[in-house]
Amino acid sequence: MDRRQFLLAGSALLAAAPIAGARAQDAVTARIGYIPVIGTAPVFVANGEGWLKQAGLNASFTVFESGPNMIQAFASGTIDFYVAGIAPLAVARSRGVDVRVVAATAVAENVFVAAPSLTKFFTPGTTAAAAFKAYKAATGKAARLATQPAGSVPNTTLQYWLWEVAKADKADVEVVPMGIDATQQAVLAAAVEGAIVREPALTIIQTRNPGIRLIAGGQELFPGQPGTVVAGSGAFVTKNPEVVQKLVNSLVRAADLIAKNPDKAAPHVGAALGKGIVDPELIRKALTSPASTFEIDPRKIIEPSRVMQAYQVKLGSLDKELPFDGLFETQYYERAIKTGG
Repeated sequence: MDRRQFLLAGSALLAAAPIAGARAQDAVTARIGYIPVIGTAPVFVANGEGWLKQAGLNASFTVFESGPNMIQAFASGTIDFYVAGIAPLAVARSRGVDVRVVAATAVAENVFVAAPSLTKFFTPGTTAAAAFKAYKAATGKAARLATQPAGSVPNTTLQYWLWEVAKADKADVEVVPMGIDATQQAVLAAAVEGAIVREPALTIIQTRNPGIRLIAGGQELFPGQPGTVVAGSGAFVTKNPEVVQKLVNSLVRAADLIAKNPDKAAPHVGAALGKGIVDPELIRKALTSPASTFEIDPRKIIEPSRVMQAYQVKLGSLDKELPFDGLFETQYYERAIKTGG
């Protein structure tokens, strides 16, 4: 190498050094709130594989018991991203919270299970309404059904199934709102007769007590049932569009990895949801469960979300139907699939 080449090479190295430093400094802190359900798996697979960091996100995670509880933190600016059910976001928008859904992660997650005390009334050919009525006739009390608070997807889904699909008598059932962990424990302890659960709770409770039976799947409860979404604050999304794009790209890759190699995905999900105390094989089973359908395309849940919102108005958990203009920003997903994630 002659002197001129040496000087040129040295200049290139000097020019590159500040750029590399700038890139390191450009990493954006993202505070992510989530609920501990398997529908959030794409986020944790993307994080575990290092794709969020590659996207320029320094992610920190905070767990919440339900979407409505998380909305309070989102509205106060405590978190930048909301990873939970779509339904509470309509309520948030009605209160002036600027929130943008940039991706879905799962659909049809919520399923209905019955504890052994109720299961025996769901005999072949018996409708759900008749089973609840038979339980009350035999015990003298309404069947207690656990779900998350009013305004949440699980609560809305349960009530839709009870009143619109099963046509159950309101005197035969009692809806009991509680958090995700409390619901799981209540079913196992026979403190309730039935519940809306999501994975990994479904796999956990059926493993511990095979007498707990899956009565109705996600599509049976609410056709097209929208599930977990990734929503960013308007301020964060507006300020960091390139980072948001890379985040959605990584979610597309994560869903593909879960589908093709659940063994590789399971440890990342277990570390987040199981905190090292849940059997990795159980997490893997939950990832491939009939109750786990991973879907990143937010366009597929827009119309079902409108239907769910209309039903929330009917229930009284939402005052009026709100326009969806500006809630869904589908361009990030559309770009992601064009570029292959």
